Amino acid sequence: MTPSTLERQLAFLREIDRLKSVVRLSPLIDGSRRENSAEHSWHLAMYALVLAEHAAGTVDVQRVVKMLLIHDIVEIDAGDVPFHVPATHAGQDERERLAAERLFGLLPEAQAAEFRELWFEFEAAESDDAKFAKALDRFQPMLHNAATDGGTWVECAVTLEQVTTRCRPPIERGAPALWEAAAGMAEAHYRKHSPQD
Repeated sequence: MTPSTLERQLAFLREIDRLKSVVRLSPLIDGSRRENSAEHSWHLAMYALVLAEHAAGTVDVQRVVKMLLIHDIVEIDAGDVPFHVPATHAGQDERERLAAERLFGLLPEAQAAEFRELWFEFEAAESDDAKFAKALDRFQPMLHNAATDGGTWVECAVTLEQVTTRCRPPIERGAPALWEAAAGMAEAHYRKHSPQD
């Protein structure tokens, strides 16, 4: 017997509960613990709603929110790979692609196709919606690190140059005003903690 549409949808919703157990390196702003990937995705959806006026192009906020809510679901299978830990990067793209096929494949065919397409669009970061979503995904950890006296920048001995190389291109492409704000926060942190002081 073929599972019904509702049964497939509920199976997907049960499975994505596991995203709450994927712990990221980024700290919560109150410093009490690290955030999980489900919290990160929700927070980014809120960033899209609040910061949409700063997008470089004309964006469909609902589509951006959808992208941000699904962009890290693949971490259920593939795990979170922080850019500060290059040794974990090998094979991650393939692990995430396979995870997208499995996880979105739990849904009824039309929804599975929509979610897969949104996920691939986010990863490619070529449309205005995806550029803005990608910008927010890079901006949020910068805000957290700046608000926690360096957070993972300090923990992982990340330099300002590394932060700029990783974050400037996508943030500047998707939301130039946010890059200006992020750069200011990062520069203030590194200036404050410069060895020359």
